Amino acid sequence: MRKYLIFVFILLLNMYLITGEGKAEEDAPELTSEAAILMDTQSGAILYGKNEEIQMYPASLTKIATAIYAIETANLTDQITIGEEVLDIDGTRVYLNPGEQVSLKKLVQGMMINSGNDAALAIAIHLDGSLENFTRNFNEFLEEKIGVKATHFVNPHGLFDENHYTTAKDLGLILNYAMKNEDFQEIFGTKQMEWDGESWDTTLLSHHRMLKGEIPYEEVTGGKTGFVDQSKQTLATTAENGQIKLTAILLKSEFKRRIYQDTIKLFEYGFANFHSTQIMKGEKFENGKLKFKADDDIYLTEPVEQAERVVDSDGVLRIENDRGETIQSVELKALIEKKPEVKKTTQEPEQSSILSFNTILGAIVLIIGAAVLVMNRRQKKNRRARSR
Repeated sequence: MRKYLIFVFILLLNMYLITGEGKAEEDAPELTSEAAILMDTQSGAILYGKNEEIQMYPASLTKIATAIYAIETANLTDQITIGEEVLDIDGTRVYLNPGEQVSLKKLVQGMMINSGNDAALAIAIHLDGSLENFTRNFNEFLEEKIGVKATHFVNPHGLFDENHYTTAKDLGLILNYAMKNEDFQEIFGTKQMEWDGESWDTTLLSHHRMLKGEIPYEEVTGGKTGFVDQSKQTLATTAENGQIKLTAILLKSEFKRRIYQDTIKLFEYGFANFHSTQIMKGEKFENGKLKFKADDDIYLTEPVEQAERVVDSDGVLRIENDRGETIQSVELKALIEKKPEVKKTTQEPEQSSILSFNTILGAIVLIIGAAVLVMNRRQKKNRRARSR
């Protein structure tokens, strides 16, 4: 009987773990890539991470950062004269000729769609005059504008250098920042374009197999691939399903096939478990007698089931799942209620008027009293005169 009860207990425990609190943990994907991150593109909430803060080599995912840096610091209609330096570049190219005139937008497209290293170098020289100046200004932009913490780039294309590194988390921050820009969104989501160059006339096709449809996944909205021997396969992808927009970064996968499998696993996990909501500027929240408000429109990432919003006494709004784990936190602004204004009464002027009236009345009484006193004295004087 005792053995039977133990068996039943273990069976019930396993059923609980399968159907209850253990479900979300079991849903978390197992990946073969060495580092990865899944983020809400709009809120920035981290939904999954694996070695996401370990510094690694990004290969051509660097070009995502170069693209948004170029878009925000120059004009895409700028006409650029290609220099001799493009002849010495290694790796994938769009076969630019020295002296050729190309718009900045076309160079960004060639760099992102066909991963042209010569286009990336031409962009860097145009923006800052030299690779040295570009490196300095590029890193300052990433740190100050985007807030990366563990990234240092020494070139615009991602060809290997031991001092050229980043993390999955930083790349996620960079891509999320870039996706707020409509020009970047358009280029990042381009599957193909006609390329009419002096020495190369062709149709450029995205290298991203999910974006161009070789691996069907209709929710994909953009992507960039990368590879050098030291970094192995790297991949950046965005997708949306009408409920949430997702950003996936995968680093150092041995095989191209597996890095796409890992990306799909991340998206399936994100779409199944989370959705995006928004609180509007001025929306109010309370913690006891303390009141707070949203200082701007804010995107929130919430679990599909059993989400809870908790506001602490410092005005931090936390989104928690059913296990009390924080999915996202945002700072609210303290709401200081104005004390009701006390209207001034008209008593003071009335008191002033009464005071003036009393003063005048008192003066009149004194005058009358003085007059009566004088008259009494005169009457006494007259009586005395008569009695004599």
